[in-house]
Amino acid sequence: MDVSGIYARESTALGRVVQVGVVSGKLISVSFPDTVPDDAERDNAYLDAVLDAIDRGDAELDEIPIGLTVPTDQRSVLEALRNVPQGETVDVGVLVRMAGLDPEDDDSKRLVREALAANPIPVVIPDHRVRDGPSAAPDDVVDALRQVEGL
Repeated sequence: MDVSGIYARESTALGRVVQVGVVSGKLISVSFPDTVPDDAERDNAYLDAVLDAIDRGDAELDEIPIGLTVPTDQRSVLEALRNVPQGETVDVGVLVRMAGLDPEDDDSKRLVREALAANPIPVVIPDHRVRDGPSAAPDDVVDALRQVEGL
């Protein structure tokens, strides 16, 4: 899929808008604006998958190509997090180790928390699966994702 643009629709489960940004066929953002932007298109396979994950928990998001626009050290954290399977959780300490960082170093834990908070692609990079870390998604989105995954 070699498309670029902004795509948005309302999630039936959340009762709020979900928006994705795509550049050269790669997902670069997932956000939750108050309204559907005037320039947003409605039909996109990545948006469909994200909405399926939120509304029903039955989407295969690990197949979506992503383009991370974050610092390299945060990228390793987010890439590691993408490997946490649906229905499972980790804590910050485990994610530190998964990202190849030093679990004894407070700076490593700080880096993980910063990466989670700055996650440009929540839902697809499942920061809601980190029990004791922040999420880039709004609380109601995190709660919905945890509920649909049985977390």
